[in-house]
Amino acid sequence: MAIQEPVDSGRRPTTQERVDGITPTGRGSGASARGADAGGADVTRRKRAWAVEFYRSAIGKKYVMAVTGLILMVFVVAHMVGNLKLYLGAEPLNVYAEWLRDVGYPALPHSGLLWIMRGGLIVAFVLHLHAAWALTRMNRRARPQGYASKRDYLAADFAARTMRWSGIIVLLFIAFHLADLTFGVANTAEFTAANPYANTVRSFQRWPVSVFYILANVALGIHLFHGAWSMFQSMGINNRRFNHWRRHFATAFAVVVTLGNVSFPVAVLAGIVA
Repeated sequence: MAIQEPVDSGRRPTTQERVDGITPTGRGSGASARGADAGGADVTRRKRAWAVEFYRSAIGKKYVMAVTGLILMVFVVAHMVGNLKLYLGAEPLNVYAEWLRDVGYPALPHSGLLWIMRGGLIVAFVLHLHAAWALTRMNRRARPQGYASKRDYLAADFAARTMRWSGIIVLLFIAFHLADLTFGVANTAEFTAANPYANTVRSFQRWPVSVFYILANVALGIHLFHGAWSMFQSMGINNRRFNHWRRHFATAFAVVVTLGNVSFPVAVLAGIVA
């Protein structure tokens, strides 16, 4: 028995049939179902967190790098200023270290606020690293944009070109620094958590440690120079008059932090701090 093909009557669908998605032959066109699926997908995309969508863009990653970089810069300065108590002797530095552990007590457990701050720094550091890695991959696929002027290019050229390597050196330095002076596993056998002054002096009396500390802080200074220089540009604050001030700020900031940190091992090796 032959199967007859449906005959097109040639009649145009009525308004109600178009609304219902029904053809003159009586069968649904399926457009309504497909439209419903597409609409649901659009709603799902819109429900995605705005912060995630923003971070997926290059501008979002630059903002995250700038903000987390600023947080880390503030910590670096505060850490250096606190360590300057090394020049005042054992008691002032040890009292300062104990005060850091007691902040927030008894509302928080002993060292509770200190560990909360450390956790925040770890989050900022991880986001900073991930944004840097993601931007590096994106830049490899696109043509990099040059600096606004030749003078700005020359001022930031070396720091920008060595940003990746200085970042790796700083990462290794942080790992060793924590193992040495925070947890004591890389320090001498006489390490005592309650005596950071003695721990610091004994550590810097080992000249390989002091040399590595000096070189790592030079790399940190180079990294900070470019970070401070480009931070404002990443956040959209960029004009000729402001760039002049920005370059001087980046230079002064990097020099002060580098000299301050490098002075500690030099002072110990020179016998100024003993």
